[in-house]
Amino acid sequence: MVITQDTLIGDVLDKDRATAPYFLEMGMHCLGCPHSRAESIGEACMVHGTNADELVKKLNDHFKSEE
Repeated sequence: MVITQDTLIGDVLDKDRATAPYFLEMGMHCLGCPHSRAESIGEACMVHGTNADELVKKLNDHFKSEE
């Protein structure tokens, strides 16, 4: 799975729930909210004032290590 800023948070969590800590450490504590699951990584980072590129890199590194 290749993650971009347009990837939905729900899609990432559905692929691997072990990614939740990456969202939580950036202040995204609303992962169980239905709206947050339909939000893109870019949108969520904008709302939470965090760096989307940094989160995308961490997530892609995570999935690469799972191969």
